[in-house]
Amino acid sequence: MNLTGFIIAIISFLCIGLFHPIVIKVEYYIGCKAWPAFLLVGILFTVLSLFVESTVISSALGVVGCSCFWSIKELFEQRKRVKKGWFPKNPDKKENDRNDF
Repeated sequence: MNLTGFIIAIISFLCIGLFHPIVIKVEYYIGCKAWPAFLLVGILFTVLSLFVESTVISSALGVVGCSCFWSIKELFEQRKRVKKGWFPKNPDKKENDRNDF
């Protein structure tokens, strides 16, 4: 029995589940100006995935890397959700967090 696909699916599911609250917390405390950190980490993990021989580990690194890239988009979407009142706004964060593309 080959469990590789199942293991990769579980890793993907867990990664998506972990990045959702990370994006919410980063937007709350830091704001959208944190997007370059997601970009750098995404590039790092994606490049690392190219050099690992293990299929499962390489896939996990790729999934984390691409989740970081997707989190950039979600960070800006989260700001919109906060403005709509769907999520709490950090009263201590400055309003001039305008890092649009």
